[in-house]
Amino acid sequence: MATNVLGFSISMPIMIAPTAMQKMAHPEGELATARAAAAAGTIMVRKLKDHASLTLSSWATSSVEEVNSVGPGIRFFQLYVYKDRNIVRQLVKNAEVAGYKAIALTVDTPRLGRREASIKNRFTLPAHLVLKNFEALDLETVDKTNDSVLTSYVASQADSSLSWKDVKWLQTITSLPILVKGVVTAEDTRLAIEYGAAGIIVSNHGARQLDYVPATISCLEEVVREAKGRLPVFLDGGVRRGTDVFKALALGASGVFIGRPVLFSLAVDGEAGVRKVLQMLRDELELTMALSGCTSLGEITRAHVITDTDRILRARM
Repeated sequence: MATNVLGFSISMPIMIAPTAMQKMAHPEGELATARAAAAAGTIMVRKLKDHASLTLSSWATSSVEEVNSVGPGIRFFQLYVYKDRNIVRQLVKNAEVAGYKAIALTVDTPRLGRREASIKNRFTLPAHLVLKNFEALDLETVDKTNDSVLTSYVASQADSSLSWKDVKWLQTITSLPILVKGVVTAEDTRLAIEYGAAGIIVSNHGARQLDYVPATISCLEEVVREAKGRLPVFLDGGVRRGTDVFKALALGASGVFIGRPVLFSLAVDGEAGVRKVLQMLRDELELTMALSGCTSLGEITRAHVITDTDRILRARM
């Protein structure tokens, strides 16, 4: 069940996706999630292979330093490119100093999508919470003591000029490997490889950026085929059961990231809830493998799944 991600051994091909503002779900927020991720293997303080991987959102309500303080673990840092590139430099530097192992660069958000539920609910970050990764930054004239002002400022920094050149620029300010998150086509896969990405996360931002965007599982094989093994491809979105993990692996993913299941379980029972959902997914994946005749991850192949495209092609024969 153990696998390798960017040279790091983890206990299973199931990782935690970056999700913002987790203290809205539970008072311990990202700290509880980090502890659960670290404990997902055998013992929290043992070798890195004993841990699940966690990706911390840059819009977290706990800082990179606070999350690191819960103990050892493999952690990636999710990043947006902001209009003020000095913000990006500071965030990356803080992640490096805190020992994060990779950058997950979100490339599907040059502008925030129209999130009508948030508009209807008049969503704002509660007054007692703050985007902690920005609290210690040098933001010049921004009043960081006013949480609503800080949150609005960060949201306004989304850079609509985002391009593939920013991936190259990011490589000039960090030696950390860069995963490009938000790719769903062969064309963007080619560009990600051309511009030096260390990996691709097939993601549609939880389907919250654009209505009618295709499900990531339906895009996965196109990306894998274009990648041709030149870099690892991961799936983010829609994973709810161990059978979903199995299907993604069969279609060529090197692993999956889960978001909503973590938030839901965090809201229900904090750290214990996240531990439970990770264990459930692991157990379900093991059972699916056993009932499919697979004794190792390497034995999961394309022959184990039939897609809608397969059915159409067979019907035409």
